[in-house]
Amino acid sequence: MIVRIMGEGQVTLDDAHFPELNKLDDELLEEMEKGDGEGFRRTLGALLDAVRRLGAPLPDDALEPSDLILPGADATLAEVRDMLSDDGLIPG
Repeated sequence: MIVRIMGEGQVTLDDAHFPELNKLDDELLEEMEKGDGEGFRRTLGALLDAVRRLGAPLPDDALEPSDLILPGADATLAEVRDMLSDDGLIPG
């Protein structure tokens, strides 16, 4: 699967990593529902760090269709709310 982090680029990510990412996505959704800005920022950072750690970066000049698009690290709680589906950022 190809994942894009807005403002950074794309990585390829094996589907086997989605349980770990879904756990972080669930935490992020819960923090957003509570309006926990500090928790949101921490968990968004952890989610993006996990994608970077587990994924393999595509070359900068590669333009592949992304299966999943994640907000950048500087995204606000309101911006991410606008991006969310009912399932969160990572489809379950």
